[in-house]
Amino acid sequence: MMVFRFKCLPALMILIGVGISYLGGLFTVSAASAEAVSALSLYGDVKYGGGFTHFDYTNPNAPKGGHLRVSAIGNFDSLNPYIIKGMAADGVDALTTPTLMSQSYDEPFTMYGYVAEKADLSPARDQITFYLNQSARWDDGTAITADDVVWSFNTLVKDGAPFYRAYYMDVQKVEAKNPHEVVFSLANPKNRELPLIIAQMPILPKHYWAGKNFAQTTLTPPPSGGPYKISSVSAGRSISYERIKDWWAKDLPINAGRYNFDKITYQYYRDQNVALEAFFAGEYDVQQENVAKLWQSAYNAPPVLNGSIIKQEIANQRPVGMQAFIYNIRKPIFKDAKVREALAYAFDFEWENKQFTFGSYTRTRSYFENSELAAVGMPDAQELELLTPLQKTYPDFVPPEVLTTDYQPPRTDGSGNNRANLKKATELLDLAGYKIGADGIRVHEKTGDRLEFEFVDANPALERLILPFIQNLKKIGVAARLRMVDESQYTNRMQNFDFDMTSMVIPQSNSPGNEQREFWMSDKADVKGSRNYIGIKNPAVDQLVNGLIAAETRGDLVAHTRALDRVLQWNYYVIPNWYYNKWRLAWWSHLHHPDTLSNMTPAILDTWWMVTDQTQRNKAAKSDVATVNP
Repeated sequence: MMVFRFKCLPALMILIGVGISYLGGLFTVSAASAEAVSALSLYGDVKYGGGFTHFDYTNPNAPKGGHLRVSAIGNFDSLNPYIIKGMAADGVDALTTPTLMSQSYDEPFTMYGYVAEKADLSPARDQITFYLNQSARWDDGTAITADDVVWSFNTLVKDGAPFYRAYYMDVQKVEAKNPHEVVFSLANPKNRELPLIIAQMPILPKHYWAGKNFAQTTLTPPPSGGPYKISSVSAGRSISYERIKDWWAKDLPINAGRYNFDKITYQYYRDQNVALEAFFAGEYDVQQENVAKLWQSAYNAPPVLNGSIIKQEIANQRPVGMQAFIYNIRKPIFKDAKVREALAYAFDFEWENKQFTFGSYTRTRSYFENSELAAVGMPDAQELELLTPLQKTYPDFVPPEVLTTDYQPPRTDGSGNNRANLKKATELLDLAGYKIGADGIRVHEKTGDRLEFEFVDANPALERLILPFIQNLKKIGVAARLRMVDESQYTNRMQNFDFDMTSMVIPQSNSPGNEQREFWMSDKADVKGSRNYIGIKNPAVDQLVNGLIAAETRGDLVAHTRALDRVLQWNYYVIPNWYYNKWRLAWWSHLHHPDTLSNMTPAILDTWWMVTDQTQRNKAAKSDVATVNP
């Protein structure tokens, strides 16, 4: 299953979060700033003002120490997560790479000072200046300077993954005014989140990369500017990080109670079942379970039954985005929306949910599911104002249902007899010109193309969910086959758009913006390595994405996002799957977390701690915002 890494709370980083620090003051992007300030917020809501001592979701009395062991699935062959080549090791970006500013976990989109202690947006919104903390250092003792920032930006845009070119396309240039002052010139003052996403940019050590090819994989650890440094690497098997005890940012108030483990190790396993057995055997410390069947049936091991492992579901309000079977509409058989709509009727979610997942999941229907951004019900007046002219101008790209009908994926009664839906599918395929051939497989009456395709995936846990779908497709004259590949091969195939259909999670944040270009816009559809995996080329989508990025208020952002959601829904680019609005967490009882967790991420790697004796337990319990779990 493919996941993405981008701004707030990427899917692969749900457990870990990113480094954050603070230096007082605040700055709202919703109004021009006359002086440098230390917090950036998209629409003016900043939770933490000057003088605060710690985030609400941390325990400032949490003890330091211990060795946290976590699992990873697959393998890795690189320590460079910023290029498309290779498989990067988990944790490199979040634990070792600093950013100009960093995001809090309990606000929609607010950035606080980190390497840049202050920022100043010009009245015309055509420049933003960052003032670097003069204490900032790489762990080899070299100062982090404006030259590092300039080099990082230019290198990421030139040699990094295509995502960076899309994300920062409205930056004209970046200049170092002096070692501690860097200026970004902005081409589009209407791009309201641009100052914030510039603040999220990873900063890389220019002196380390001198004479090296950034676009190539490497297993040589670079200097760290974050709370941890790489201490050992066993390619494809494990990677360990050691806490930097004299880290330059450790005493900032925003880091109180964070980065508590002395050592963090990712241990790699070939699949989830093997990993779970290793967890029960005590080989690692914490498990976020994503398979409902395992959660219901496999957690009866002795350590769970005797209380050595704590098992808990924790509700969250994190937007889940879209989990779906996605089409590669570059393929001729998927170009017709009627075909895409028809195949969705062969997926019997209600039966599979009851049969395989104990009825625990909810059907996904929105690309912005589990958030106020999701298009639900009929479009309101503001959405209609956006959508009506688009439907008139681009009738081939904006179906009339966008204006008149609430989108719902096909439903069944869960009995396993989905004859009515399969009948509807055959009617749609007939309308699309696909007739049953001599061998029972549909053939297009004009082109002669057979209606057959390959479903490719790398997650063995999904096989039991995909195969019934394939069986239903066969009943309507569609030949589909499943090919399971390893993670490396899967990543390579996705980057080269070498697939017909796959399972994918397209995550979202509470504040969608520039990353939407990479997901949906026409100019990314043919850029290998981009995240427009579906191959969408829709001028209405392009216009809505640009409007979303330029939204001047939260209300405008919500309206544009819902309108975009409706156009994506009614073009049948995916077959929506399911979601669950709770974290399924299990951990060995020597781990503890604050009582007040963020509702966006459990942040295990940077807010939890390990208790090994009663003295530490008593010290941690003194916090006025958090207590130790029993």
